[in-house]
Amino acid sequence: MSISFLITSLIIVASPGTGVLYTLAAGLSRGSRASVVAAFGCTLGILPHMAAAILGLAALLHASALAFQTFKYLGVAYLLYMAWSALKEKGALQVEQETSARSVLQVTIQAILINILNPKLSIFFLAFLPQFIAAGDVHPLLRMLQLSGVFMAMTFVVFVLYGLFAASVRDRVVTRPKVMTWLRRAFAGGFALLGIRLALAER
Repeated sequence: MSISFLITSLIIVASPGTGVLYTLAAGLSRGSRASVVAAFGCTLGILPHMAAAILGLAALLHASALAFQTFKYLGVAYLLYMAWSALKEKGALQVEQETSARSVLQVTIQAILINILNPKLSIFFLAFLPQFIAAGDVHPLLRMLQLSGVFMAMTFVVFVLYGLFAASVRDRVVTRPKVMTWLRRAFAGGFALLGIRLALAER
């Protein structure tokens, strides 16, 4: 495993995006357990894109304008829905004292969908992973699977750290209505901006 792959992956994983934003929101509103669940869901959401890149399906997505646009606008619609939910005190920023089984399922599904409905991830992995596989590698598929596993593990660990940090300041936030109001607006704006950025994305 090259140092360059690990460093590059860490930079990519730690960069703020939809997954980080959602995990932070889950930690702030529902606590540490929900933040770990959100991190796990976001990591699972990467799996289909990894599989698509490994199997070459991402190339088809890149070549097909209709497929790309369909997935893209589904992702945009979902991010705008998340923004609306945050403002309405639902979804990611719905404050709960206890994280119920139903809540865990809801957080997991939302986290998975956030990453699944982003076609840029498949194309990203199609371009990213092969850079770290030697031309003469006798088992390129196995190597790609190994790299994918490491990337997903790093994603989970970094997202958990983000989430636990958010959960650690939760009590100082949820007890202050004005702070929560501004946080809802900030997270709603963040989801909306990420939706707009995805809408403007090209293949």
